[in-house]
Amino acid sequence: MTGTPQHLDLSTDLAGLPLSSPVILASGTAMYGQEVSNFIKLADIGAIITKSVLARPWSGLPPSRAAATPSGMLNGIGLQGEGIETLLERHLPWLAEQDATVIVSLAGHTTAEYARSAELIARHREPVHTVEINISCPNVESQDRVFARHPDSASRVVAAVRDVLPDVRIAAKLSPDVADIVEIARACVDAGADVISLINTVTGAAINPRTLGPTLSNTFGGLSGPAIKPIAVRCIWQVHEALPQIPILGGGGVRSGQDALDLTVAGASAIAIGTVNFEEPDAAVRIASELHRLLAAHGIARYRDAIGIAHRTSEPK
Repeated sequence: MTGTPQHLDLSTDLAGLPLSSPVILASGTAMYGQEVSNFIKLADIGAIITKSVLARPWSGLPPSRAAATPSGMLNGIGLQGEGIETLLERHLPWLAEQDATVIVSLAGHTTAEYARSAELIARHREPVHTVEINISCPNVESQDRVFARHPDSASRVVAAVRDVLPDVRIAAKLSPDVADIVEIARACVDAGADVISLINTVTGAAINPRTLGPTLSNTFGGLSGPAIKPIAVRCIWQVHEALPQIPILGGGGVRSGQDALDLTVAGASAIAIGTVNFEEPDAAVRIASELHRLLAAHGIARYRDAIGIAHRTSEPK
């Protein structure tokens, strides 16, 4: 791949959702867009995924809820949020005024709670076109086991939302903490998911050196940042290889255009950036620019042509 294309097209598509740029703000890292809009124009990035919301307001976990780690961070926020109705009534109208492309992220403690949020979306006067189902949540119906760690519970949530929202695009966000990520992804697709979102955080813990107890109030939290990028590449590779027709929203440790390209050539159709937003709120602009230059350097004229290209290369794997 040589030469520099004169006109490079960064646009992409997630199961019919057109994106002018493949770089998306990941759920939970830009809230509902108001704060980050002081640094970037939301209409100029691929999309924003809202903070995951429950069917009702939720206070989350008590402090301490975050900790820095080598090459990443741990968080145990516990899905604190204002609930789906506030999102629909207050935040989505504001995002529409910004001409932002929006993906609504849903969370829940029970399958019925996901369905309840879907029902409120279905009744809302303004349509919601795309939802990301965060199924990396504790399932209180099943001894607090995470939905996404079991194909039956993961598919049950997807099916419940699909039943209520038959015409809405659904992305299932999966946990990497499983024995077989392809099995979970396939179960979600069979239940009605249009997109697979890979990956959510990796479960971790930290010790407070002063107290010699857990740093986080809940002991365990989600590890994000550069440390998990190789896991993201692996999961994306496996799911794309098994389900090449299903678009993947890739994320996990992306801090640069090269990181974004790595996930893309492994099989991602768009890239969600997360932890980097906390220290660099306009990182999406920089990463998209770096990605543009890298594609040009490789002689790739369209971003879409880079998706999964590593699976087709003759170079040693």
